[in-house]
Amino acid sequence: PTNTSLSELHLTGIPGLQHLHLWISIPFCIMYLVTLVGNCTLLCVIKADPSLHLPMFLFLSMLAVIDLVMSTSIMPKMLGIFWFHSTTISLGACLTQMYFVHAFSAMESGVLVAMAFDRYVAICHPLRYLSVLTGPIVVVIGLATFLRAVVCMTPITSQIRRLPLCGPAIVDHSYCEHMAVLRLSCEDAAFISTYTLSISTCVVSFDSLLIAVSYALILRAVLSLSSPQACRKALGTCSSHLCIMALYYIPGLLSVYMERHHQELPPHVQVLLADLYLLIPPAFNPLIYGIRTKQIRDGARRVISR
Repeated sequence: PTNTSLSELHLTGIPGLQHLHLWISIPFCIMYLVTLVGNCTLLCVIKADPSLHLPMFLFLSMLAVIDLVMSTSIMPKMLGIFWFHSTTISLGACLTQMYFVHAFSAMESGVLVAMAFDRYVAICHPLRYLSVLTGPIVVVIGLATFLRAVVCMTPITSQIRRLPLCGPAIVDHSYCEHMAVLRLSCEDAAFISTYTLSISTCVVSFDSLLIAVSYALILRAVLSLSSPQACRKALGTCSSHLCIMALYYIPGLLSVYMERHHQELPPHVQVLLADLYLLIPPAFNPLIYGIRTKQIRDGARRVISR
């Protein structure tokens, strides 16, 4: 539609692959169901078992809540596009979706840093673990992560809200990705685009640096262990954490930079990369952090037996 009121927009889904929407929806739907079941189960087990009320699992609970909100902010509408061709979204709902994606992505990055710090204290200073990561400290870290996301990401949505948008009101994406919406602007949006890219790069670079330092110190401590079994256990924990962080950070940055230079890649590649960046980590987090963690498995057995 070329004369649709800009009080509403139309999402195209995955440009060029509309004829495959039904098939594409199958793995997307499976990942969303895994996200819902896995993270809800994780939250229930941690809440029900008092032995899991430790800083590590409190951070894991934060991560699970963030993953649930981030996935749910995009997946129901995306599946509506794939299954029912329900492409219309109001401008307010679009901006709200955009804000949730940005803010909760930044929160997830902050929680990953907190989890890396948690592992550093647990492995390098085990006797001081509970004295360093007390309840109030965990709450402060959670609030700091939340406030940083709000302060950094609110200007992106508020600036786009002030921009006049021109028709056709078609967003070549499966959700309200900010660069795709910016292309509808009647004015020059270079400042907002640069700000978004700068903030995303700074957040990811700073958080990645902190995570790298934490795991470098962990590896140094682990390699000095005299017990091969303890060394393997610590390395196994670190490797699984680093894998999920790589799944989160690398596609995220690639998505941001490719959307800015959108002419260099086919549109469906950009859109699929942006979709998977928001769907794969939430689906894998409960599997890697939950099922592979012995305390979670033991806690689940105790909850089931009760």
